[in-house]
Amino acid sequence: MAEPASHKRTGVRRLHTMSAASNARPTRLCFAAAHVVMHDAYAALGHRLDTPADATEIRCHVDWNATMGIRRWLDSHGFGIAEAMDTAQRFFLGWESALELLARTSALGLAHGFCAGAGTDHLAQVRNLDDLADGVAWQCREIQRLSGIPVVLPMPFLTQHGCGEADYVATYRSIIDRVEGPIFLHWLGPMFLPALQGYFPGDSLRRILALDRQKVRGIKISMLDDALEVRLRRELLPHDQIVLTGDDFHFGRMILGGSPDAPRQTVPPAVERWTQIGGRDVALGDFSHALLGILDAIAEPAGRALDALTRGCAAKFLDLMDPCETLGRHVFCAPTQHYKAGLAFLAYAAGRQQNAMLIRREDTMREIAHYRRCAELAVLCGALRDDELTTSRINALLQGETK
Repeated sequence: MAEPASHKRTGVRRLHTMSAASNARPTRLCFAAAHVVMHDAYAALGHRLDTPADATEIRCHVDWNATMGIRRWLDSHGFGIAEAMDTAQRFFLGWESALELLARTSALGLAHGFCAGAGTDHLAQVRNLDDLADGVAWQCREIQRLSGIPVVLPMPFLTQHGCGEADYVATYRSIIDRVEGPIFLHWLGPMFLPALQGYFPGDSLRRILALDRQKVRGIKISMLDDALEVRLRRELLPHDQIVLTGDDFHFGRMILGGSPDAPRQTVPPAVERWTQIGGRDVALGDFSHALLGILDAIAEPAGRALDALTRGCAAKFLDLMDPCETLGRHVFCAPTQHYKAGLAFLAYAAGRQQNAMLIRREDTMREIAHYRRCAELAVLCGALRDDELTTSRINALLQGETK
C-alpha cells in the first residue's frame, strides 16, 4: 500500500516546524516498535493463535509495501524503528521473514535509523548455553551488517532450565565478547511472556551491564514498574548508559524524567551531558529514552510532545502525552501480550493499512468493545481523526467486515 499523501505532508510539516522553532538537538532517543501488516487473502488460511502455523505461508501473505509504509510514517514523525521485536510478532513470523523485514527496513534509509531484536530463532535447536550465546551473537552481527543496533532479546532458555546468576552473567559475557558495540539489552516482564518469570536473578543484571559499558550502552526495560526503572536509570547515568523505557503505562513521566510521583513539572530535568550511540548524539540526565510499541499508534501527538520537550516545555509535553498514556493503558490492558491487536486496528482505522489482521489472527483475541474504546481514546489524544474514513472502518469492524 502506498503511503498516503497526507502522511508525507505531515512529515514535511513537522520537520519544517522543528527547524523554524530552533536548531536544538532532540533530547530523547525514541524507537517505535512497529507491527507487521498482512494481505487480505491471509484470512482464508484459517490460522489461529492456539495452533501452529507454517512460517512460509505466513511470509507469503505479509503485505511488505504496507509494512514498510508504517515504518516510513513513523520515521517521518521523528522516530527510529525497533524492528523484528515482539510488536512485529517476531517468533510467529519466523527468522527468514524477520531477516527480510530487517533488510527491507535497512534499505529504506530511514533518517532516524533502527534497532532490532537478536535471538536464536534461526537455530533448529539450542542444546546448551554455548549454542545460546553463539546464536544470539550471530544475529547481532547480522543486524549490524544491515546498519542496525542489536537489542539482545530475553532468552527463555535461561528460565526454562533454571539457570542461576552465574549462568546469566557467563552467557551474556559470551555474547558481548563476540560482537562489536553498541548493543542494548532487553528486560521483558512475564506480563508479556510468562516464560520469563524470574529473569535476571540475583544481581545478574547489574553485573552484566558492567561487563563492557562501551559496548552495552543501555537497556530496554518493560517491567511496567516505574520505581524500578527510575532506580535503574539513576544507577546507569554515571556510566553514560541509558534506559529505554518500555513502560506503556507510564511512558510520559518516564521520558520527561525526575521522580514519577513529583508534582506536575513545568521545566524538564536538565541535560547533564551528551554521549554518542551508533553515531547519534544522545542526551544524558535523569530521564528515560524510549523503545515502545504504543508509539506505533501515537506517532503524531507523541512527535509533537517530543518537539515541546526539546524546546524545554514540560507542561506542553505532558498535556500531549497524558491522553496518549490513557490510550496506552487501554491498548496494553490484560492480557497484555495481545496489545498488537490495538495497534493494527488503529492503523487500519487511520487508513494506513487495508485490514486489521495480525499473524495467526491474534487480532481475534480482543473483543469489539476493546476496539471501540481504542478508537475513542485515540481520537481524544490526537492519534486518530474523527472523520468519515475512521467511522466507516470502525463500523466495518463492528459488523465483522475487516477480513
